[in-house]
Amino acid sequence: METITRANLAEAIYAEVGLSRNESADLLESVLERISIVLESGESVKISSFGTFLVRQKGQRIGRNPKTGVEVPILPRRVLSFRPSQVLKARINHEEVEDEA
Repeated sequence: METITRANLAEAIYAEVGLSRNESADLLESVLERISIVLESGESVKISSFGTFLVRQKGQRIGRNPKTGVEVPILPRRVLSFRPSQVLKARINHEEVEDEA
């Protein structure tokens, strides 16, 4: 199984939409930059029939170094998570589901 890259996505845009390769790459970069900016600000990004990217705040907690067993504080941080839509889950499992709004 191959991992899809930015270059693969830009090439797919080029093939499907008919923009030039440079315009396709620029369009992809614009979309990814916009998504990054919104997530950086702490907001969620919902892509219909695909899923939702969420930024969550995690509090400080005590962790343990698995090698030494020494307790170490884990600082508060923001984490990114992805929740797939029901449509995407169904596609992955080859099931039929009506399209989300």
